Order: sequence, then C-alpha cells, then structure tokens
Amino acid sequence: MNRLLLALACTAALVACQPQVMRQQPVPEPQQDPLPKPASPQARAKARTDLAFAYYADAQFKIAIEEARKALDADPNYAPAHHLLALVHVYLKEFSTAQMHFEQAVRLQPRDPEINNAYGLFLCTQNRGREGIDRLMIAARDPLYPNPSYAYTNAGMCALWLNDAKLAEEYLRRAVIANSQNTQAVYLLALANYQQKKLDEAKQLVDEVISRGEPNAESLWLALRIERKLGNREAEGGYASQLRRKFKDTPEYRALLQGQFE
Repeated sequence: MNRLLLALACTAALVACQPQVMRQQPVPEPQQDPLPKPASPQARAKARTDLAFAYYADAQFKIAIEEARKALDADPNYAPAHHLLALVHVYLKEFSTAQMHFEQAVRLQPRDPEINNAYGLFLCTQNRGREGIDRLMIAARDPLYPNPSYAYTNAGMCALWLNDAKLAEEYLRRAVIANSQNTQAVYLLALANYQQKKLDEAKQLVDEVISRGEPNAESLWLALRIERKLGNREAEGGYASQLRRKFKDTPEYRALLQGQFE
C-alpha cells in the first residue's frame, strides 16, 4: 500500500486528521443561497465553506468544489476554503492542485493547526517528510488545538516512512499520552518498537490493540511477526489462522504465504 493510500486509510479508519469521507444524512440542495446577499464577504465565505465540508464528508466532491469556489468568490483570502479544496484534490489524486491550495491556506493562516496537520501529512506522502513533520509540530504544539494526538500520530507515521523508528516512538508516545484511546497511535507505537527490536513492549502494545476490538490484517500481521521473533509458535500459528480465515485478499496474507516476514 503506498503512502498516500495508507494515509487516507488511516484517516478514514482511525481519525488521523480530517473530516472522514463517509455517507451521512443528506445535505441540503445547493441551489438556495445559505445567506442573504447583505451578509459580509467573510460570513458568506464561511457559510459556503461549511456547506462544502458537508458535501466533502458525503463524498459529493464536485459539489464540494463548487461551493468552495463560491466561498473564494466571496472572499479570496478565506483560508478554510483553500484547505477544503486541498483535501478534495488530495482525495482525487490531483496532487499539484492540492499543493497549490495548501500553500494558499498556510500563507493566509500560517499557524492554523487543522491546516498544518493536513498539510503536514500531505507533505509526508509526497516524500517531503522533514517538511511534513515541521508542519505537524506546529499543529501538535498549539495549546488551543483540541486534537494534538492526531498530529503526533501523523508525525510518528511520517517518521516511520523516513525509517526513523526512534523518532517515531517519541512522537507516538506523545500521541498516546494526549489520548490513550487513540488506537492508531498504539498500533504504530507497537510497530516502532518492533522495528527497534523491543519485542516485549511491542507485544504488549499490539495485544492491547487487538483487545480493543475486531483486529485488522495489519495488527494481526504485526502480532504474528512479534510472536515469531519471540519463538512463540503456537501464538504465531493462531494469528496465521486468523489471517487465512478473514484476510485472504490482503498484502499481509500474501506476505505470509511467501514467507516475507520483514
């Protein structure tokens, strides 16, 4: 799974950074103007952008783009509209356009934690990991940001992509301290420990992940490899059996069949 798809998957499954793309209650039809004409340009831009985010969350990307453009017609300097457009174009894999809108957004609001969190993760998927982590730290260290755990999680994931498991562990520990229920951070912390050969701690963490609910292919595969390293053949076989029963069409199961444990 490439970095962008992993980032999108993590975002959708474990709330890494932005409003999730999922089906929700029907949003209003776009024909009616959300505000009367006398409203200020910024108020009109905000109303349009809020509506655009609703369409984005409902996977109606074309209408989301239209609403965001109307927001910029009302106020060309409204950063959240550029932010929304960047997110949509990332999802559509139109990366150069996404980059342009991210740059506009951070130029207009350079300290905004939501924008920096999203832009930082995007940079990490574009092989610009050090720049991405710098952006993510702006978000994580903002005392008014309600979700620092997400930014630290993204920084940890980015550090893993940079093959720096020690740095990843530092960020992921902060993520778990900020929100002990952040299962993605616990899983990635287990992976960072595994990569550093801290097998006992990695086992404890991945066992916690699995105990929280129905395990996915990634957590089972990590647990299997940890047990294999520890020489626990019975536990290894149990995880292999779960992969075979539940996740035959995954890269993890194919790696198991091919004996590619690293």
